[in-house]
Amino acid sequence: KISWTPLLVLGYLFYLLLGAMVFQLLEKQAETHFRDQFQLEKLKFLQNYTCLDRQALEQFVQVLMEAWEKGVNPEGNSTNPSNWDFSNSFFFAGTVVTTIGYGNLSPSTVAGQIFCVFYALFGVPLNLAFLNQLGKGLNAHLLTLERWVQKPGRAQVQLAIFLTTGTLLFLVFPPLVFSYVEGWSYGEGFYFTFITLSTIGFGDYVVGTNPNKHYIPVYRSLTAIWIVFGLAWLALVFNVGADLMERYLQLKWHKSDLSLAEGATTKLEDEPEQPRIHIPS
Repeated sequence: KISWTPLLVLGYLFYLLLGAMVFQLLEKQAETHFRDQFQLEKLKFLQNYTCLDRQALEQFVQVLMEAWEKGVNPEGNSTNPSNWDFSNSFFFAGTVVTTIGYGNLSPSTVAGQIFCVFYALFGVPLNLAFLNQLGKGLNAHLLTLERWVQKPGRAQVQLAIFLTTGTLLFLVFPPLVFSYVEGWSYGEGFYFTFITLSTIGFGDYVVGTNPNKHYIPVYRSLTAIWIVFGLAWLALVFNVGADLMERYLQLKWHKSDLSLAEGATTKLEDEPEQPRIHIPS
């Protein structure tokens, strides 16, 4: 029996290479355009304000970048809400234990960094245990529905209802809320929703960070709660998809093994039987 693992490894590497080529094709030209545009804007700024030199401008840009890395939005003024009030801190704690890690906010003090390490060390396994238990509850709910229906052929219908309901609650309706509150387009809201629930967390879109908008205090806390339950649902969907893909690959690989074995058996049957030499004892 030949292992199908090499096929999975090759497919995984091919998928990564394909993604790298497509992302490079789609994004590299836009990046070059934005970089050239930024350099042009700096030249225009120096021409309009002749009292500044290039070195002073570069130092100010560095200050802006450091402020952004520390979680301070350069837009607005000092009246912007704190990134470390309770609601935002609760949201940040959720991004730590769920391993989303947007990257737009991080501890800047040594004590905060050390605490973050130990907090994640115990919080990530706790979060995985919680999501696992929540996933078991969802599975038990599906089994209860299956027993309640008690008719053959309804398992696919139940799975479709489960996927449709979860898609509406966690992927379709939330972007409408985020689009209304944040001023994003629906496509941007959907992009943020999926990138968040899949724990990819690029950090290019984060809720509650626009200094020109007034958010209710519990907005980010409610978003963190939505993330937790959305993670459990999407993790279950990913597990089902991974299981189906694994079974499909195993089935295809085993079929090829069986065909090779049948071909070898047929070949042996077609060959004439060779005379046997009898050696007397």
